[in-house]
Order: sequence, then structure tokens, then C-alpha cells
Amino acid sequence: MWSAFAVLLVACIPFVASQVDRTGWIVTVDSFQTGTGNEASKLLDGNTGTFWHTQWMPNTAALPHTVTLDMKKLYNVNGLTYLPRQDGNSNGNIGQHSIQISTDGTTWTETAKGTYLDDNSLKKTPFTTVPARYIRLIAQTEAGNRGAWTSAAEINVLAATTYAKPPTNLGIWGTTIDFPIVPAAAAVLTNGKVLLWSSWKPLDFGGGGGSGKTETAIYDPATGTVSRRTVTETQHDMFCPGLSLDASGRPFVTGGNDAAKLSIYDGTNWIAGPNMKIQRGYQSSATLSDGRIFTIGGSWSGGEGNKNGEVWSPGTNTWSLLPGCPVAPMLTADTRGVYRSDNHAWLFGWKSGSVFQAGPSKAMNWYTTTSTGGQKTAGLRGTDPDAMNGNAIMYDAVNGKILTVGGAPNYQDNPATGNARIITIGAPGAVASVAQIGNMAYARAFHNSVVMPDGKVLVVGGESYPVPFSDNTATNIPELFNPATSSFTSVNPISVPRTYHSWALLLPDATIISGGGGLCGACATNHPNAQIYSPAYLFKADGSKATRPAINSVSATSVAVGSKITVTMNRAVQ
Repeated sequence: MWSAFAVLLVACIPFVASQVDRTGWIVTVDSFQTGTGNEASKLLDGNTGTFWHTQWMPNTAALPHTVTLDMKKLYNVNGLTYLPRQDGNSNGNIGQHSIQISTDGTTWTETAKGTYLDDNSLKKTPFTTVPARYIRLIAQTEAGNRGAWTSAAEINVLAATTYAKPPTNLGIWGTTIDFPIVPAAAAVLTNGKVLLWSSWKPLDFGGGGGSGKTETAIYDPATGTVSRRTVTETQHDMFCPGLSLDASGRPFVTGGNDAAKLSIYDGTNWIAGPNMKIQRGYQSSATLSDGRIFTIGGSWSGGEGNKNGEVWSPGTNTWSLLPGCPVAPMLTADTRGVYRSDNHAWLFGWKSGSVFQAGPSKAMNWYTTTSTGGQKTAGLRGTDPDAMNGNAIMYDAVNGKILTVGGAPNYQDNPATGNARIITIGAPGAVASVAQIGNMAYARAFHNSVVMPDGKVLVVGGESYPVPFSDNTATNIPELFNPATSSFTSVNPISVPRTYHSWALLLPDATIISGGGGLCGACATNHPNAQIYSPAYLFKADGSKATRPAINSVSATSVAVGSKITVTMNRAVQ
């Protein structure tokens, strides 16, 4: 394993970004206050004690405000840093913003957008490398809504030494989205917006376990806006929870720092549900075929061991213990014991209220949820060892096909693998079929996998030697699994490491959003952002954007489980 680990680690392309020398730059702003020492030149003077400020007297200049930098020559830019004023006053902190680049100062392309946190910490926005001479920061709101001002102490630009235009046949990583929190968890809502949350603090989880509050944000892909909200009404710190979408598509969040709690988001309000019977953190849950939700494991919080199964019933809004669903058969042999060995079970709701557990333990199991529950072995996952912090993805639900990729024998401090298996399940309780396929090109743990509309699976992020809150062995090369060939293809690299506490989700427009990582305070591995991936199917052979098909009609607006729906398109689709 060590020799394979070494080869894979060397193969990873590093994340490269260096601060550009600002000598000779020209900075232009839309507004500045005269007679107070707050001119635009303060943005480039290297003195964090000075700052630029827009006009506030005799009249306040209206938003939006712009800062335009002429770097005098082309650079392979891949990031911008913004330092708010450091004098103890927050007036003018930038909130909603857009970052644009240009080669000629006339034609501009947006490369990042979002909302910065309202504090005085350094803000770093990474983005896909692109040649540019000009870069523009547009402040669209003041972070605290205190007035129509904008201020900044310093602005710097980051760049790579080389550039190669990414081919569209490998997909394109596009706009970066900045968030006012480090999003350690996320879910796509039924309205297409993305719900994100951290912990009781925007950038840190420590020191406040059981605080009864969670910092959240919502990203609206339709408008590009990001809004922040502190949730206290459910008295639930939702860091390190279990997460499912219920039968109505509502995020169903259990345990974590407040280990017994249940919070449900209906698209507008957070609703407090009944406490679980067993306190849990880092447990897994699965929505069942009848709409109930099953959960098991979770010794990260709420005490260690005996985190057997229980089930929530929507009709009665109650939890019931399932003593016939023991956690013991699904434990890994982690060196840290049950604190880690019952974390992150790979669960799949299946027929007749059953649940299939595919890992991360090498032993697979079936759980039944009627009466007091039941458990039956489903066999071993071939020769695959325990694969903690690996992924399991059902890419073909009709035929019961599950792809498993990566993971490591222990939660941390050991080499990950690039192992890949295809599991096929059928009748509940039957031994699962396991086929070994060719490995991924890169060993991974803490990665994420997303099924795409064409049936392929994008595997993104991760690191070859898993260590929480570290990006030291992160890989920036995603891979695409093709079920037709049972093989992996490397695609264009990501701009930001996505490791511990990262996530990836399919958006309604068939793009993929990949974000988060960190949540460790002032650490270097906090990533309060996400990036959008447009797969190759969204482009023509010449690299231009493909024409999207349109839906002409659907046979029904709602369907029951097991029934069919007919969708008529304006043209043939794959």
C-alpha cells in the first residue's frame, strides 16, 4: 500500500497561487472621500493601517462601488485577496460582490461572486486560472447594511506561473461562489436553491458544542446571491449531523454538536422535530420506501458505542428504537475504536422499507425496519478492506447498481486507496454481488461523488493520506466514472482543495457545485466557497455551449413511489 500511495501522491498536481508584485499598478475607483486620507492609492500602499473609503460627505455615493486594477501586463491570475479596514470600524465592509477579469479593459468576464463575512479577516477568493491584465472588484452591498459605503485596506492578486486552456471535452470549472460561512454541509432545495451551514460560528466549530444555534446561508443560482441567517429556533448546533432529504425533499438534519436534536427545513422555516432516542454525531440516515427515515451509528458525539438503529415516522412525528438493528455488524476495525468505527455508514433505502449498508466496513449488511427491526449479512465487499471516508453512490437505481470508491482502513493518519467496486443488490436480504473494477488514478478519502444526468459519476476532491483539517495530500484532479466501460477518466482540475468537510451536489441545470472544507477557525484549510462544474455534455465539439433540450410536457405533476411518469422533449435526448 505504501508504494502505491507514493506513486499516487507524486502524480497529484499541486495547487499553485503566488501573490503578484504590485509595483507600477494603476488603481481606479468609482468614488473616494477627499481630504481624509482615504484615496484609492491606499489599496496598494502595503500598509494595513490605511484604507480606501468611498465618499460619505457631504453626500454618500451610491452602491455599487468598483475597484479596477491595471496590472500593466498579462498574468495567469487565479485569485484575489481583500483585506477589510483594520481600525476597529466595520463601515464599508464588502458583502455581496462580483469579481471580473479582462485582457483589454473593455470586455469583462465574471470569474467569482458571492458574499463575504462581515468581519475584518482577510478574504481570499480563488478561481480557475485565466490570463488577464485587468481585474475588477464590484461591491454590491455593505456587509452589515450600515450604509452605502465601501472600504478596503489592501487588495492583492494571486497568479500561477503557467496556463493551459482547459479543454471543454473534460468539462469546465467556472465561477467561484464566496460564502460568509465555511459550509461543512449542504443540500439542494426543491426550489433549486442551495442550503448551506457550518456550526455555531461561521468559520469554526470548536468551543461551542451544544450551543443551540447554527450559522447558515442560502445560495440562489438563478440570481447569484448569497444570504446568511443565524438559526436559533430549533436550538440545534447542526455541525457533524446525519442528513437526508425526506419524501417531500426537505433537509432532515439529526444530531451533531447538539446530539439528540432533529431540525427540518421546509424551504422557508426551520422546524424542530422530536429528539432522537439515542444521541448521535456523524451517524448516517436513509429515507425509506414508505417515507420513514432510518438512522444508525454516530459515536462522534452523545457518548460512544451501542448506537443501534432507530426510525422516524412522518405520520406520528415520532422516533422508535429498533433493537433488531444492531450497529455492531457494520463497525470498522478503526484504531480509534467505536468513536470512529460507526461513523458515516453507506446506507441505501431499498424495497419494502429495507436498508442496504454497503460500507465503509468491509462487511455489508441488510437492515429491516418493520416491528423491532432486523439485520442480516449481505456478504463482504469482495477483497476491499474497510474504507472509512470513502464513497458509495447508487448510479442505477432500477438495477440496484452501487459504485464504491476510495476510503482508508482508519478514519485518519493512514494511506487511502483508489479501490473501486460495483455492488449489485436485488431482493432484500440476499447476498450482494460485488465486482472489482480498475482503480481510480488517485487514492482518495474525504472526497465526494455525484451521479450526473447521463449516468456517469463525478468523483471530486479528497486526499491520499487523510488527516482532518489538512490539505497536504489533496488531489485536484477529479475523475469521471463511465458505467458503460466501468472505467475512470481524469477531467479538468479544481481550483481549491476539497477534503475534510467538503461536499458536491448536482444542480437542477445539470451542473455540479463542489464546495466547503475546513471549519477550523484561523486555519489555512478553511474554504468558504464553492465552484461550479459544467460537464462536457453542456458543450459542443467546438467548445461553444450546447443548446439545451426543452421539456414540452409531463404526464403528471406528482407520482407515487413505483409509478411511472412520461416526459416529452422538444427533440431526441440521450
